[in-house]
Amino acid sequence: MSETELVRLKPRRIRVVCWSAAVVLVLVFGLVATSLSGPTGDGYGSFQRGDQIAMIGLGVFGALGFLLFTRPRVEADARGIRVRNVISSYELPWEVVRGVRFDRGAPWASLELHDDDLLPMVALQAADKELAVDGVRALRRLHEAHQARLAERAVGR
Repeated sequence: MSETELVRLKPRRIRVVCWSAAVVLVLVFGLVATSLSGPTGDGYGSFQRGDQIAMIGLGVFGALGFLLFTRPRVEADARGIRVRNVISSYELPWEVVRGVRFDRGAPWASLELHDDDLLPMVALQAADKELAVDGVRALRRLHEAHQARLAERAVGR
C-alpha cells in the first residue's frame, strides 16, 4: 500500500434509482401542471398560471430531495478517511478508527471508532454487492497499513 494511494467510493445503485426517480417526479409534476386549468369544479376558484408554476416548482424541490441521496462518498488515504453521508460529513485520522465493519444484514458499512461509536458510511451499501465489498477491503488495507506504520514507529523507539 503506497503512501499516496487514494480510495474514492460512491454508491452506484442508489444513484441510478434516485436520478431516475427525480426525472420521473419532475415529468409527472410537469404533466399535472399542464392539466391544471379552468375552474376547480363546483367551487368559485380556478387554476391560474401561478398554480401551474407552483406544481412544477414542487416537482423540482421533490427531485432535489431525491438527489440528496446521491451525495454520500468516502475518500481515504494514508492520513485518514473522509465520510460524507446524506446530511453530515466527517474527517477522521486513522488513529481514531478501530476498524472497518460491514456486518451481515447491515444496509451499509461503518467505521468502529476507539470511543465505541459507530460511524455509518452510506456510500458503501449492501445493494452494490461486490463494489461495496471491494471498497471495504480497500479501506481495511489502508487502515492495516497505518497500524503497521504505528507499530514500526513504536519498535523503532
